[in-house]
Amino acid sequence: WFRTLSPMRKPYPTDLSDTEWICLRSYLPTPKAQGRPRTHSLRDVLDAIFYVLKSGCPWRLLPHDFPPWSSVYYHFTKLRLSGAWALLYRTLRNAERKRVGKNPDASAAIMDSQSVKTTEEGAQSNGYDAHKNIKGRKRHLLVDTLGLPLSVYVTSADVQDRVGTRSLLAGLKPFVPRLKKIWADGAYTGEKLASWLEEQGGWELQIVERDRGAKGFEVLPKRWIVERTFSWLIRNRRLSKDYERLVQSSETFIEIAMIRLILRRLARGV
Repeated sequence: WFRTLSPMRKPYPTDLSDTEWICLRSYLPTPKAQGRPRTHSLRDVLDAIFYVLKSGCPWRLLPHDFPPWSSVYYHFTKLRLSGAWALLYRTLRNAERKRVGKNPDASAAIMDSQSVKTTEEGAQSNGYDAHKNIKGRKRHLLVDTLGLPLSVYVTSADVQDRVGTRSLLAGLKPFVPRLKKIWADGAYTGEKLASWLEEQGGWELQIVERDRGAKGFEVLPKRWIVERTFSWLIRNRRLSKDYERLVQSSETFIEIAMIRLILRRLARGV
């Protein structure tokens, strides 16, 4: 189950390096001794999932030198339903924050959303964002000052940012006990939302407005951090659009993209 890369195939650029695999393996749960022996190693399965993420190919078009697509998709879904992806991401995020000398629990965060087009797979749960002129889904993100998501929530694109925020942050307080301040753009302006944030977690909402006198592109304090996170995501073709039938799968692929990014950083420090 934890064997090294199969010598039967040549590596792809998306494969875990030996250093990255060693780093990741230390955060994985110990496999159960009971049950039928597994046919495919976890490393090969993860390499296949990272290949889908980066290349954007459908599951059925996985190259034949990976494990069968049905097995890869089964493990992707099983880990999603069990919450293992989310748990692994939180563990790696805490490790990355420690590596750069920060407290694992963030005290400040930035909030924003990104609307992306969908395909026919997600037609039942999409909408039209009139502001961005996009028919599809909307990714709501709360990220720390490193740009690492603290919460991810995907909705149809017609959901307003202030409405999506309530789902993004509802019940989050136990997971971010030190969080005090949240920066956001003008779409989150409103006394009702600010009061709700104060009631939910004692969070202070600070709106970062664009200078009305500025012309052309302007880098806005704090807000550029979450914009950079969105750019990290769409470097992966699977996230350039929302190809998923379920919004839960969309959220999982965002977590997997961040897992892959953090692993590269942690491996450099091994």
